[in-house]
Amino acid sequence: MNSEFFESLDALERERHIPKEYMIEKVEAALTAACKKEYGTTNISVVIDPEKKDMKVYRKYKIVAEVEDPATEMTKEDIEKFEEEMRAKGVKLKVRSRRRSIGSDYEYELQTKEFRRLSAQNAKQVIIQGIREAERNYQAKEYEDKRGEMLSAVVTKVEDSTGTVVVDTGISQAALPKSEQIPGEVLKVGDRIKVFATQVSSPEVKGPLVTLTRLHPNLVKRLFETEVPEISDGTVIIKSVAREAGSRTKIAVYSRDPEVDAVGACIGNKGARISPIVDELHGEKIDVIPYSDDLCEYIKASLLPASVKSVTLEGERMAKVIVPADQLSLAIGKMGQNARLAARLTGCKIDIKSE
Repeated sequence: MNSEFFESLDALERERHIPKEYMIEKVEAALTAACKKEYGTTNISVVIDPEKKDMKVYRKYKIVAEVEDPATEMTKEDIEKFEEEMRAKGVKLKVRSRRRSIGSDYEYELQTKEFRRLSAQNAKQVIIQGIREAERNYQAKEYEDKRGEMLSAVVTKVEDSTGTVVVDTGISQAALPKSEQIPGEVLKVGDRIKVFATQVSSPEVKGPLVTLTRLHPNLVKRLFETEVPEISDGTVIIKSVAREAGSRTKIAVYSRDPEVDAVGACIGNKGARISPIVDELHGEKIDVIPYSDDLCEYIKASLLPASVKSVTLEGERMAKVIVPADQLSLAIGKMGQNARLAARLTGCKIDIKSE
C-alpha cells in the first residue's frame, strides 16, 4: 500500500466519477475477505487512512478471564506468552492498543506482504467488481437525468453481422440497434450523430443500461429546439409532432408573439435552420405546419403540401375533407402516408374525398 494506490483512487474519482470513499470501502471489504480466508478466522479488521496514505490489517482478540473460543479470545497470560514468542522470532509486533483489562480488545498488526498469490488475486477481483458496480451506478444516474433527451454521440464500432452500432455518448459506450436506426442510413466509425434516450434500466439488471433510438418523434422536436432560438426561449411552441422515420415528419408550431412567424422561424432564411435538421435525419422530409385553435384550419394545414377545398367536422375528432380532383393523391400521399401523418398530428380521423 503506497502513494500510487491512492493516486489511482484519485484518478478513478476524476476520470470515472467513482467516489474515493466508495472505493476505499470496497478495498477494505476485499482485503478483509482475503485476510479472513488467508488466516482462516473472522476476527480481522482493515483500516485504510487516505490522509496518511497507508493501510493496516489487524487481528483482534477479546481479552477474557477464561477462553471459550481460542480463535477470538485470549487471556492476559496468553497475550504475554504470544508476545514473548514473537520477540523470540525477531518479529517486531505492532499492537494497536496497550490495554490489558478484561473485556478490552487486543489487536496487533498483520503483515499483508505475506499473503499468498491466491488471496491477493481474490482481493483484486473484488476491487475490480467494485469499480464496475460504481461505474454502472454512476452511468445509470447520468442516463436517468438524460431520459427523454437528445444526446450527441460518436460512432465507435459497427457490427457487420447485426448492423448494431456502438456509440460513445460521453457517459459510456452504448448500443444503437439496427432496428432503432433511421431506415436507409449507413453509419460509419467516426460519424457524429444525435440519439434519443427512451429508457434507462436499473444498474442491478444485466444487459443494456440505456435504450437509444433515432426513430422517436421527440428526436425531431429536440433538434428544432437546438436549431431555433425562438423555440428555446419559449416564443415559438411545438404543439405536436408526427413522424415516420426516414420518410416524413410533420411538426405543428405556434407563436406566442404575433410579430413572429412560427413557420418562418423554424425554416429560417433560405432554409438555414431546417437544413441541418434534414441533414441529421439523412434527407427526411419535414413539413412545418402552423398550429390553429380552429380545428378545421389546423386539419387543412396538416395536409400540406396538398390544397384543400373544405373541412367539415362530423362528430368528435372526425373530419370530412374535400380536395380538388388533381390533389387527391397528393393529399392521401404514397401508401396513405400524408393522410396518416395528418391524422396523428391533429388527433382526428380524416376522411378525404375529391370534389
